[in-house]
Amino acid sequence: MKKLILIVFLFSSFCGSSQELPFRLEELTAPDFIKAVEKSSKTCIIPIGVMEKHGPHLPLGTDLFLSREYALRAAEKEYAVVFPWYYFSQINEARHQPGTISYSPELIWLMLQETLDELNRNGFEKIIIVNGHGGNNAFLNFFGMAQLSEPRNYSLYWFRPEANREVEKKAADLTQHDPFDAHAGNSETSEMAASQPQLTHTNRAGQQSGANLERMKSLQYVYSGIWWYASYPNHYGGDGSKANAEAGELLVDETVKQLVEMIQLVKADTVVPALQQEFFRKAENPLDTKQ
Repeated sequence: MKKLILIVFLFSSFCGSSQELPFRLEELTAPDFIKAVEKSSKTCIIPIGVMEKHGPHLPLGTDLFLSREYALRAAEKEYAVVFPWYYFSQINEARHQPGTISYSPELIWLMLQETLDELNRNGFEKIIIVNGHGGNNAFLNFFGMAQLSEPRNYSLYWFRPEANREVEKKAADLTQHDPFDAHAGNSETSEMAASQPQLTHTNRAGQQSGANLERMKSLQYVYSGIWWYASYPNHYGGDGSKANAEAGELLVDETVKQLVEMIQLVKADTVVPALQQEFFRKAENPLDTKQ
């Protein structure tokens, strides 16, 4: 009997050791980190959020929680190393609200660039950004283009999920059809109810207005950095009062499904790295580029 127990223990330990390599970077030992780089096909995910107000009912770290939720659920299904909490983001538009941590433009640029450089120095050649904060969109577009400013030994990919109207309708039917649903509204509150129910206070959602005030409506053909404040001075866009976890699970699952597919595509990708090498080579001597 003792021999049988020992065999079972050794077998279970052996099986577990091959399956339990953590995918959270902060949980890896140094020797396991080397294994994780190889197991991930040298692929790392950076879930990016921010510290900002999310209406009167959601936590300041909502974007952190959600971007990391997507990444962790996806990495469970398709192994990739997930970077720790990253909140060095663009959030100038919410500096008037309590709890907003707004770093300088120079710092957020340097932090992200040096993070990528350090991940590459540690063996990663493909880095995926999963952004949970809409205020980063313009920044990340420019940052992505700026990666072509000098040769890089890695490729940067930005996950941008596509809307699934059928899933969105099912979620809205379970809750409400929110006419604004821009920030801390029905969808985001539902996703938080699914992933962080203890931090989601739907009963407080009606304490402030999330309606679009359209205070720049008369200014046609105009872009101004004050546009978000003009529309949503409460830093709350929509209505989260009727959100629920069932709807949130539908929305989160759809995002995770798309992210899993993207990770698989990125791991197998040879196009972007090859194009980058070709581009950087030609950029050294532009006069030699065939016209």
